[in-house]
Amino acid sequence: MEKEQSLCKEKKRVELHEPKHYKVILHNDDFTTMDFVVKVLKIVFFKSQEEAEALMLKVHQQQSATAGVYSYDVAQSKAQKATQMAREEGFPLRLTVEPEDN
Repeated sequence: MEKEQSLCKEKKRVELHEPKHYKVILHNDDFTTMDFVVKVLKIVFFKSQEEAEALMLKVHQQQSATAGVYSYDVAQSKAQKATQMAREEGFPLRLTVEPEDN
């Protein structure tokens, strides 16, 4: 006896969730220059001059500030790129990646 193929396909419900977001946080230190922080914010985080200066001042005054919120891989990549730039210039700039509070 031949096997019959059904033309009907079973549908499965797949739940898709938006990926978690992560914050890239810049931390203040006494050695990294303000101009360098602005440069990093413009090059790595694509901030305008005004945004970069305002964020740099926030880091300076409040000891830390969020540079941006991204998917995990992008956040890690941006933090690594900024850290590499800082090390090449001899600065101890510190960035951390933390889950975004929902």
